[in-house]
Amino acid sequence: MATLEQRMRDDLELRGLSPKTHEAYLFRVTQFARYFNQLPDKLGEDKVKEYLLHLLHKKVSYSVLTQTYSALRFIYETTLNRPWVVNRIPYPKTPKRLPSVLDKQEVASIFSVCTNLKHRTILMLIYSAGLRTSEVVHLRLSDIDPARITVLLRKSKGLRDRYSLLSKVALETLNIYPQSYKPDLWLFPGTNPVKPISPTSIQRMFKLMKDRAGITKRASVHTLRHSFATHLLEAGTDLHHVQLLLGHKSPATTTVYLHVSQKELVRIVSPLDMQ
Repeated sequence: MATLEQRMRDDLELRGLSPKTHEAYLFRVTQFARYFNQLPDKLGEDKVKEYLLHLLHKKVSYSVLTQTYSALRFIYETTLNRPWVVNRIPYPKTPKRLPSVLDKQEVASIFSVCTNLKHRTILMLIYSAGLRTSEVVHLRLSDIDPARITVLLRKSKGLRDRYSLLSKVALETLNIYPQSYKPDLWLFPGTNPVKPISPTSIQRMFKLMKDRAGITKRASVHTLRHSFATHLLEAGTDLHHVQLLLGHKSPATTTVYLHVSQKELVRIVSPLDMQ
C-alpha cells in the first residue's frame, strides 16, 4: 500500500501542479506532521487550527502562512478526502502592499554599470518583456523570435504558455550574446551547462548591480517586472494588454500597477497650492 506521502505526490501530479509546488506543499505538510509527531491522517481540525495559530504567533511571513494553509487544505480535501477539516478555518487576510518600482533612469543606471554581457542580457530581457526570474532561467534560444520581436514563455506560472514583447535594444544585445557564449540547451546556462543559471545567482547579481548603481530603495530582480508593467501603463498601454504580457490570470492582479503609476497623479494639484 502506498504511503501517505506517495499518495499526496500522486495527487499533486494528477492535479497538474508544478514540481516547485509539489516540493513546497510536501515540505509544509512534513513540518506540520513533525510539530505533532504524527501523520496528518491521525490529526483533526483542532490540530490544524492549533498549528496555523502557532505560525501566526511565530510571525512567519504571509507567504509561508498561506502556502501552509494551501498545502494542508490539499492533503485533507484531496488525499484524505476530508473537506471539512479545512473549510471551517478562516483564511488569513492578504496584506495590501504596493510593489516597489524603479524609474526609467534607475533601470538605465543598472544596465550601464553591468559590464558582463551575459548578466546585462538577462536583466534587459527581464525588464523588456516583464519576465519572472523562473521564466528567464528556462529560456531557450528558439524561444526568441527576432522577426516578430517576441519571446515565448513555455509553461510559465499556471502551466500556461504566453508571448511577451522584446525591445529592439534587448534584441540587439541578444544578437551579440550567442556569438560570445554559444548557448546550447539553455539560453543562459549555469556553471554546469546541462542546467540553466540558478535564480539565486541572478538575485545576487542584481543586488550587486543595484548597489553599484547607488540605488538605495528596496528592490529585487522582480522589481524589474513591476517596473515593466508600471512604465507601460504610464506610456498609455491599456490594462488588458499589460495583463496579457504579464501572464496574469485575472485583471484584478494587474490593477495594482494603477496605484503605482504616477501618470495621472502628476496632473493633480494639491489643495495647498490652490490657495
